[in-house]
Amino acid sequence: MLPSLKKYNLMSLFLVCLLLTTGFLFGYQAAKENSLSKDEIMAAQKVFGLDFTDQEVEQLLPNVNRTLRGIQELHEYRLDNGTPPALIFQPHGETHSIDSLQGAIDWNIPEDIDMPANLEELAFYTLSELASLIKSRKISSEALTKFFLSRLKRYGNDLEAVITLTEERALSQAKRADDLLKNGTYLGPLHGIPYGAKDLFAVPGYKTTWGAAPFKDQNRGDELATVIKKLDDAGAVLVAKLTLGALAMGDVWYGGKTRNPWNKEEGASGSSAGSSAATAAGLIPFALGTETLGSIVSPSTRNGVSGLRPTFGRVSRAGAMALSWSMDKVGPIARNAKDLALVFEVIRGTDGKDLTVKEAPFNFQEDIDLSRLQIGYLKTYFDRNRESQKKQDNAVLNVLRDLGADLKPVEWVSDMPFPAMQAILSAEAAAAFDELTRSNRDSLLVRQDRGAWPNSFRSARFVSAVDYINANRVRYELVDQVNELMKDFDVIVTPSFGGSQLITTNLTGHPCVVVKNGYSENGSPTSISFIGNLFEEAKILAVAHAYQSATDFDEEHPPEFVFK
Repeated sequence: MLPSLKKYNLMSLFLVCLLLTTGFLFGYQAAKENSLSKDEIMAAQKVFGLDFTDQEVEQLLPNVNRTLRGIQELHEYRLDNGTPPALIFQPHGETHSIDSLQGAIDWNIPEDIDMPANLEELAFYTLSELASLIKSRKISSEALTKFFLSRLKRYGNDLEAVITLTEERALSQAKRADDLLKNGTYLGPLHGIPYGAKDLFAVPGYKTTWGAAPFKDQNRGDELATVIKKLDDAGAVLVAKLTLGALAMGDVWYGGKTRNPWNKEEGASGSSAGSSAATAAGLIPFALGTETLGSIVSPSTRNGVSGLRPTFGRVSRAGAMALSWSMDKVGPIARNAKDLALVFEVIRGTDGKDLTVKEAPFNFQEDIDLSRLQIGYLKTYFDRNRESQKKQDNAVLNVLRDLGADLKPVEWVSDMPFPAMQAILSAEAAAAFDELTRSNRDSLLVRQDRGAWPNSFRSARFVSAVDYINANRVRYELVDQVNELMKDFDVIVTPSFGGSQLITTNLTGHPCVVVKNGYSENGSPTSISFIGNLFEEAKILAVAHAYQSATDFDEEHPPEFVFK
């Protein structure tokens, strides 16, 4: 008997009803009849660790069946993926050492950049270099756009990284950028520069496939994702909608498997696969990605590019596919940390649509004295790292020390029920794609293994509402613990994988920058991660930039795609 749970019987059995309605426990017939028997309730309660008596079940049965009829009505009510829940997650806690007002950022765009003798070298120019060429009118946006469209057409299919070229829109935007510049209007460092976006962002006139066969012809009408609009307003030119693992998981989409340009025998990893692979191969200068549980960190690592997962609530997700309303984040993928900062400055901020987003300053400084920052490193994670990765990761610490950093060892949060908190994602994702599951259209997804979405969506039906709420209560304590740990540090350096930091920071909403720090035994890139306090992307980007300025990894590119 579990007396502490008895008072929650109605809430718990509400989920039992939901399970039964959707047919995952006793079949669809009971749901259609809107009636459950005493024996069915007695069996179902075991799923949730309950032990009600015969008398208690008889008493609650009329309430359960009444609720069941209401749930049936809920299933018949059409909810669009873009409709968020009324309950909003926002990471709590004070930030420190952050100015209340933002000053103008000096981007130090060089003035002495010339066109290369070999035009193909433009494929790996940084955003600062491209901005210099555009502003000085040494190349037009139209010419640069055609150059990157050509590379997308040449290599995109080989990497299985492109879903849709937005050529007509791109050439129109490029002409507008050129006309504005001719008339004396310069919109900033991204003016006239092409980019790509993960194909879960809505753009009028083009399909938005979410990488999944059930949605491969989806038209979102006039919906325009906020981040695309912000980039439009900054003069950037969208040239392609890029592949993502179906419904933002992995690198397998309805048309194939996105490839790692360093080793095409490998997948590009993580659901921002196309954004990372295309950037790494020089098909675009930068791209938009998203992360819920590693989908910027993982593909940025595999493809050897730089990625920023911002603080939860920094960038609007309006017009983007929802997977987990309390965990989804939008961030840039680019050549280096400074490029990330340039893009982030444009896409951050409120829009009146995504109510999780807050305004906060972004005081990025390209040159920063590391000796003035409190920088920690997760000693246990470095110590127990696999041997093949230790050399690269320890070398990062040595570079930072040489740059003046006084590194302090720190231990990460542990002994928390992380599997229970990960069920937050599972439950929210299952809700986001409830109709897909109940209609059995999930069978159209390419992956159908135990770890794929169809099975995950079905399994999530067995997460009770009570457990979902309590997992979020534990999550509140987790945010407190990470804030307490971070209060003594500006930045914490960590191996990108291993331990609990990746799931922890995705749950708490803390920001992360991931950059290349070497290569694995098979030649694929490896990475290191920099974690910051809430809303303090400027510091982790500055430290990452300092590291990259002292090393050459961000200037090394997949040989097959260089200067051809």
